[in-house]
Amino acid sequence: MADISDDESKPHLIFSYGTLKRGFHNHKLTKELIDQDDAVFIGPYITLHAYPLVCGPHGLPYLINLPGSGHRIRGELYAVSARGLARFDELEGTSIGHYERLPVQLTVNADRDDVVPVEAEAYFAHRSFGEAMWERNGKEGLTEFTENEAKGYVKRQDRPHQGRNILEDVRHFVNGE
Repeated sequence: MADISDDESKPHLIFSYGTLKRGFHNHKLTKELIDQDDAVFIGPYITLHAYPLVCGPHGLPYLINLPGSGHRIRGELYAVSARGLARFDELEGTSIGHYERLPVQLTVNADRDDVVPVEAEAYFAHRSFGEAMWERNGKEGLTEFTENEAKGYVKRQDRPHQGRNILEDVRHFVNGE
């Protein structure tokens, strides 16, 4: 990883549960960051607590910040530089209220409760629509975003309503339109 000389460039631990994971559409960004020494793959992890994980418009995965609902979620942990974090934030639309980066506790082993949790961050559906997204999915969630769910993913350039903002798509989705 790039030389770190101050707290601003200290690596951030990011839990990826969706399209940024290896083998999925947006992993090309993760791979680019790894190639530029702005990210390092740490390994597979699982959330310490249950959270809802659902698919929304265009097959996008959304982790919902409702701890105790849903399932423990499987994903990948990365150490990411400040530069890499800015790229992830841009992709995830944190500045427009699409996702928000929030703390999450992880563990490497789903079967043991005596392990010390890892403190990381994950991209959660923005609080302005997260709970509505959970309800729209019938409060039924996934344990992992897999190749099966990825079949429903629609690339940005292939989405209908090209002039529409993703937040409009979210609104239409949660309203059942």
